[in-house]
Amino acid sequence: MESMGKKKRPRRSFTPEFKAEIVELCQRGDRSIGQVAKDFDLTETAVRDWVRQAEVDAGQLDGLTSSEREELAALRRENRRLREDVDILKRATAFFVRETR
Repeated sequence: MESMGKKKRPRRSFTPEFKAEIVELCQRGDRSIGQVAKDFDLTETAVRDWVRQAEVDAGQLDGLTSSEREELAALRRENRRLREDVDILKRATAFFVRETR
């Protein structure tokens, strides 16, 4: 997709404090989300996502709160690990069944 003329940005991570400051700037209403994103060299989509998540966390919108998202991600990781464990145990069982015959 890079051949379409757009440079792909490297993935960056931001602290929760930085995100909160950006959300506060957007919610204050002095500048649009697009202008805040441009001023801080952020993607407009990322800033919109942060603002939306802050509204969900504040109970203004329906959706998963940040803590619920973290819990869901942790449960998915655990589920994936447990499935791998079960797969390994199935293979080990099949191996030992063949060896004992």
